[in-house]
Amino acid sequence: MNDTISLPETRDSGRRDIKLEKIELGLARSRAAIRNAIQNKSSLANLPDMDYVPIGPIYRNAYAFHRSYVEMEKKFKVYIYKEGEPPIFHDGPCKSIYSSEGRFIHSMETDDKFQTRDPELAHVYFLPFSAVNMVTLIYVPNSHDNGPLRRTISDYIDVIATKYPYWNRSVGADHFMLSCHDWGPYVSRGHPHLFSNSIRVLCNANTTEGFNPSKDVSLPEINLNTDSISSIIGGPSASHRPILAFFAGGDHGPIRPLLLKHWKNKDNDIQVYEYLRKGVSYYDMMRKSKYCICPSGYEVASPRIVEALYLECVPVTIGDNYVLPFSDVLSWKSFSVQVSKEDIPNLKSILMSISPRQYIKMQRRVKIAQRHFMVNSPPKQYDMFHMILHSIWLRRLNVKVGPRD
Repeated sequence: MNDTISLPETRDSGRRDIKLEKIELGLARSRAAIRNAIQNKSSLANLPDMDYVPIGPIYRNAYAFHRSYVEMEKKFKVYIYKEGEPPIFHDGPCKSIYSSEGRFIHSMETDDKFQTRDPELAHVYFLPFSAVNMVTLIYVPNSHDNGPLRRTISDYIDVIATKYPYWNRSVGADHFMLSCHDWGPYVSRGHPHLFSNSIRVLCNANTTEGFNPSKDVSLPEINLNTDSISSIIGGPSASHRPILAFFAGGDHGPIRPLLLKHWKNKDNDIQVYEYLRKGVSYYDMMRKSKYCICPSGYEVASPRIVEALYLECVPVTIGDNYVLPFSDVLSWKSFSVQVSKEDIPNLKSILMSISPRQYIKMQRRVKIAQRHFMVNSPPKQYDMFHMILHSIWLRRLNVKVGPRD
């Protein structure tokens, strides 16, 4: 881990903050434990028993991840600001393409393990607004003016910065927001320090729009319409998947028109549709396919990536400047295929060049990675809720907060 977040130099005002010093000491010890896990792989055996132990090639470093996760479960505390009224604050959509936003807000608000009621004990502070609900309730349709949304955020931060010392103490660096709406990055510009210093958890993790992987978190986009995901979990083995690759989706954004141009109705192995015929199941088509094509649309994120993982179909991501979810922990190349926009004409030859043996390995790894994208109520270890928190935990480890005048 590197201290990659640039903050104004902290100054010692002569007033010691004992609780903050204790928090920073605990974080320093966690950093040391993670470094030790990297250097001494046998330390993995000394960790307490858990339901699951990360191991294998789907992880960039399974030892570091396991130790970091255990440290998070032991120590990590989140304070949720109580200011603000639903549905703009403390609420969010749980059944839509933006469900990642609402599900996290709900799980965090009802959590009793990581949430602390005492802000003095917190490692991070959650700004619990819903960008989706702001767009629905504040934005004037067709006005092309998101100024009211930005002002709402600016006013909210002014309130909590005036009422509490924590925002000013770190210039927002130990605070986080979470948004799955396409406009999340733009809303975050409502306050300059929210954009530049705070941890922004975003589905729209586009590096050309200011997403900074060293301090921001890529949030998985999941399109949920029911409370349970059991009906879309699991799929057949490779021998029962007759289609090489599949995609169905609208013709929009910079990548999909190229995909449709080169492959729509062109090849029985690469089945690309703009719209599926009536009576044809989208999920059944994914279950019949070895590879599921997941191109970016208007924005970089796509719910197809998680759908593919759920249905045990190897994802093929096509998109520029997109930071894949949990990529500081997961080695996406071990269980997915990344294709550049320029290689869309060569898509079939790229996939055919992957041997059956290698494909079977990738599909098995997809099933392992699936755990980290599961939406559970209540949350379970290593599921999506915990992975989001772990990503925030990692960013907090990179920040040292000190007293300010």
